[in-house]
Amino acid sequence: MSGKSKAKKSGELLKLREAALELGISFPTIKQWIYRRKIRSIQTAGGHHRIPQGEVDRLLYRTRGRTAVERSLVLRRVSGRNQLVGRVASVRISGLMAEVKISIGEQQITSIITASSAREMGLKAGQTAAALIKATEVMILRV
Repeated sequence: MSGKSKAKKSGELLKLREAALELGISFPTIKQWIYRRKIRSIQTAGGHHRIPQGEVDRLLYRTRGRTAVERSLVLRRVSGRNQLVGRVASVRISGLMAEVKISIGEQQITSIITASSAREMGLKAGQTAAALIKATEVMILRV
């Protein structure tokens, strides 16, 4: 299985272009964020910056909905306010049910949904998704 088809580990280090792509920002912007200490980076022995996947996960929601209009496009209008945006870590479909794990920062949340819902949303590891928490149930919506 190739590295792109597997879910990224939260401890993985990303090149700046990869991190910028996941965050939906430009390469110059991510460099400015590093210089302004808005995002934590690790320097390699050669002096190149690498961004921990956990840092990208931490900033994911902030970059996906900067304005009220963008937020309304990213998150569906629902009454629940407990919407956690993260990255799909894994989708395991078995029979009529699917287990979906979403990484949010350094934590994971798991939801059991119907297999048809997972297929309809086209959920795959590495995609951005939101977990909507209502009482004791967690629903997944693809963003």
